[in-house]
Amino acid sequence: MFQKFRLFNPPTFFTWMLLALLANSPAFAEQDDHDHDLQISPQLSLHDLVEKTIVRYPDSGLLAAKQIEIDAKNKRANGILPAAPAIGLLNRNDAITSNRGEREWEAELELPVWLPGQRAAREAIARDAALGLVDTRATLSLQVAGMVRDALWDIAMMMHQATLAKSRHQTSLALLSDVEKRVKAGDLPKTDIMLAQNEAYQAETFLLRAEAEVKHAQFRYKLLTGLNAIPESFIEQQVKSSLDDNHPALRDASKKILLADDERSLIKIERRENPTVSLSARTQRGPFDNQSNESLGLKLRIPFETESHSAPLVANAEVNYAKNQTEAQHLRYTLEAAFHEAEHNLEVTTAELAITTKQHANAQESLRLAKKAFTLGETDLVSLLRVQASAYEAERAMKQRQIQLQWDTAHYNQAAGAMP
Repeated sequence: MFQKFRLFNPPTFFTWMLLALLANSPAFAEQDDHDHDLQISPQLSLHDLVEKTIVRYPDSGLLAAKQIEIDAKNKRANGILPAAPAIGLLNRNDAITSNRGEREWEAELELPVWLPGQRAAREAIARDAALGLVDTRATLSLQVAGMVRDALWDIAMMMHQATLAKSRHQTSLALLSDVEKRVKAGDLPKTDIMLAQNEAYQAETFLLRAEAEVKHAQFRYKLLTGLNAIPESFIEQQVKSSLDDNHPALRDASKKILLADDERSLIKIERRENPTVSLSARTQRGPFDNQSNESLGLKLRIPFETESHSAPLVANAEVNYAKNQTEAQHLRYTLEAAFHEAEHNLEVTTAELAITTKQHANAQESLRLAKKAFTLGETDLVSLLRVQASAYEAERAMKQRQIQLQWDTAHYNQAAGAMP
């Protein structure tokens, strides 16, 4: 099912960068307790990876709790009564006063009555809360997708650094060996050995640091996803050209405003308590009377509305509504800024890649000529090292822009609200 990264694995069009980096990275040469194998899975898509990550993401538990809350709202809205009924039991006698034998028992059942429009208001809250949960789940999915995207491209970028560091280290060792031979032959001064050694030491230091960063990136990925596998392809195409109201976060914010408005409407209805109807049965026996008198009673209780009771409830509902409106506006500003930045970064990286590609071609030609001149004795080691360092930097810049371009495309899709 899984296929390990190997040097001879033929990279596809979509994964040539990552496969090449993984195959050549020294971080995969040896495995230890900190760095287990990351395997490439043809069956694992970016979409599947996001779905698997959502399941273990902590906020998923909160969504489950919200679903329970919505079910409770539905149950309450569809109940027979707006609140719980109550029973009362009364006993009255004169045992500790006149003790003339007066006895009275009364049982009462109190039933609350729906206020006009109250049931419909509660049904609207339950319905809109359920619709809002769908958008909340979509927003969480997009949030997790953004973290997964960054984790994947972080690995790709660190692999690039490690591959370049290994190439530089191997080149420095080859140069050191060549310099040592030429010093023995008397073609170069002994001081060149120290220059070549310093270059090798510096390259080895960069290699160690690059290996560590690869391990850190892998650990962050496994900590987020809980997987030791990575998709075979996760390069994305630009899917949208604008930010619209269909963005999951904007839909979620809109549903929260709607729900706050529903709650505001309910509070206006429930500014006073529910009326109640009470059914009672009384058994009464008078003093010095052995006969009991049975009777039934019906009582209607209608509470009055008072400003001191309703004003705080109405005010809290208004504040909640205004708060959700404000947060939605702030969210739109944030998303528009992020989308503009992602769009601009994509344009800049594309232009930078064109420039660095030309620089890389020039640097490689300069390096070829410098190596040839050094071999023929026409230039010294210092000049070669200078040209070689420039060539490494040009290669690093070009390949980094190649990866950054794909990363910026993922950022663009993320800012536009597109799921992989």
